Amino acid sequence: MNKLEEARKSINEIDKEMAALFVKRMEAAKLISEYKMERGLPILDQSRENELIAKNSAFVEDETLRSYYVNFLKDTMGISRKYQQMLQQGLRVAYSGVEGAFANIAAKNIFPSANQIPFGDFTSAYEAVVSGECDCAVLPIENSYAGEVSQVIDLMFQGGLYINGIYDLEVTHNLLGLPGANIDDIKSVISHPQALEQCAKYIKKHGFEAIRANNTAIAAQNVVEKGDKSFAAIASRDTAKLYGLKVLERRINESSMNTTRFAVFSRAESLPDYKEQGRQFIMVFTVRNEAGALAKAINIIGDCGFNMRTLRSRPMKELMWNYYFYVEADGNAYSEEGRRMMKELSQYCDHLRIIGSFPHEKKI
Repeated sequence: MNKLEEARKSINEIDKEMAALFVKRMEAAKLISEYKMERGLPILDQSRENELIAKNSAFVEDETLRSYYVNFLKDTMGISRKYQQMLQQGLRVAYSGVEGAFANIAAKNIFPSANQIPFGDFTSAYEAVVSGECDCAVLPIENSYAGEVSQVIDLMFQGGLYINGIYDLEVTHNLLGLPGANIDDIKSVISHPQALEQCAKYIKKHGFEAIRANNTAIAAQNVVEKGDKSFAAIASRDTAKLYGLKVLERRINESSMNTTRFAVFSRAESLPDYKEQGRQFIMVFTVRNEAGALAKAINIIGDCGFNMRTLRSRPMKELMWNYYFYVEADGNAYSEEGRRMMKELSQYCDHLRIIGSFPHEKKI
């Protein structure tokens, strides 16, 4: 047997071993996909992939081969993502609104391979996950201009779903009209109340009548259905393409830093390792009717080393003049310090719950 035959025989044996290892790797990828589907987590975790590439490439001592091995790892991870995307085609993602609404755009960016299921309001989308009709829900929790989405914050307190990720979507509002229309034709504009508020100066400047709609995509639908060139919608460019409308003017929102934070809600919680860094958490609680109880609770959070980014009070619907508190903080709520915080808070809090612990939010 010559060198060529020996090398080919060796490659055949290696390829057989690699095929068996490939199957094992894809079986593990399937388990990861199932875990992510249960918790409403996206397929791509870039920081995890970067970590694996850095760690595994160090096993190859030859510098020339190492660069090829990095490409091999990237290709393997890409194949794994495609396999998971195929598995997640059955994932059912609830959102509030209709196709083309900003929530739909956010859901598509987070879960590009999933089935997007529209609902008429936030509660219906949330309850669809509770009942098992959908696997997760993508709902807005705050806008940088208009503030918190109080209905969704209340659902966090009242419900039992968990948040396993928060994503920032830049919101750009545009004036959309019928084909053939121009700005001089417009007399009335329709959109979601927050969009109208965010474009209030523009609307006032042009003397437009403002009409409210449940969301921006429904507003675009109304323009199409009415067929009146004097009637326009305020919505995204994606919505214009979807409904065949013309963008009469771009970026009409007052703030150029207009961003909406969307949370992914699911029935299962994604628990981090207790030593894991770079995380944040959301917690809701009520305090006992005792002097100084709230102050003591707030001090405990800080004393345990957690930086509160947000502290809000919200009225409890079932008890007049009683309030619950909503906290967002940096840190791992399941670390040793987090467990100590929860134990000490329980002395002053009647209702205490971690809604979610997740990596710092990402832009989509």
